[in-house]
Amino acid sequence: MRQLPSDTPSYMLTSHAMLVPWGIFTQRVGLVEALEDVPIPQRQRDHTPQKKLIEFLVAILSGCTYLQDISRGPHPLHQDLAVAQAWGQENWADYSGVSRTLKACNDETVASVKETLESVSRPFIEQEVMLALRDQGVLVFDGDLACRPVSNTSTTYPGVAFGWMSDAIQLGYQAALVSMHSPTYARLWLPVEPHPGDTVSSSEAEALVRAAEAQTGVRPWRRTHLLTERITTHRALLRQAEAKRDGALSRLEQCQQRLAQVEEERQMWAQQVIELEVAYQARNRPEPPHSHLAQARRKLEVRERRLGRRQRELEKAREWLARCQQKITTLQAQLESLEQRLAQFSEDNRTNPWPIRAVFDWMAGSAPDPTSPC
Repeated sequence: MRQLPSDTPSYMLTSHAMLVPWGIFTQRVGLVEALEDVPIPQRQRDHTPQKKLIEFLVAILSGCTYLQDISRGPHPLHQDLAVAQAWGQENWADYSGVSRTLKACNDETVASVKETLESVSRPFIEQEVMLALRDQGVLVFDGDLACRPVSNTSTTYPGVAFGWMSDAIQLGYQAALVSMHSPTYARLWLPVEPHPGDTVSSSEAEALVRAAEAQTGVRPWRRTHLLTERITTHRALLRQAEAKRDGALSRLEQCQQRLAQVEEERQMWAQQVIELEVAYQARNRPEPPHSHLAQARRKLEVRERRLGRRQRELEKAREWLARCQQKITTLQAQLESLEQRLAQFSEDNRTNPWPIRAVFDWMAGSAPDPTSPC
């Protein structure tokens, strides 16, 4: 932890009192020092880029709604020397400098910040995991999607989308949150991942469970027998779909045969009409209403109407076969995914010498019963 300059007064006024103990704490756990090693492709002038990155973190903790609040808010953070020194800094930069630094950050910067935060948090998480398992024998997690709306007319936020937020359609993000019930801190936050605003909770459940396991370093036993039962059911559905496909193929062949037969009859009667017309014209005789030619024409009309029906039947048979085949393709892909998951679960169990019990409460409502089965 850095020592304050010798001329620092014994007391200083601040409008952000809680940021002072937080700053002292982050120095003690090594977060400030670690953030100062984060790579940022920007040249140093009055303040290092890393210093402005730390200032951005402090601004988030202070509740700044807009970046310019750092310098132009009712209680400007960048003028608060007590907070700066608590965070190991002599002073803060203007918000415009912080903005330029954030713009200069790249993917490497983001990855480094994430790794730094995880490394600093890991000892606390590991300690709470051991305490929870010792005291309750189970880890309890809460997962949720929290809306983060922005202005509906904004065009500068990347990756946003319109979605259902706070009982209204709004533009913004859905933050995937997961926390662990902690014996020491009551609630210990684990990963937070941003998603577009149209993300639905059901699509993120597995990802949050995986993230919680990755952060805590422990996981429960995979219930492969349930997945095996699901695969068995899925194979039965696939066999049913294949039987329907076979029936659709037979129906298609029958429609093709009926169409070919009608087409053959139509051509035969069309030829006969032509021959009779030639015969009547050669004799220069009028055509009686019930003559062989009139009867042939009526039979030709019947075949032409029947031909249209057979063509429509054939088209429907082809569409039904295509739907059956698409259903089979979908079921095969799902079955392959389930079998891959079963293989992964089996490997997870093989490499998990210390399985734990865990409860994951989706939507973070009332706390679940720790004695309930995993």
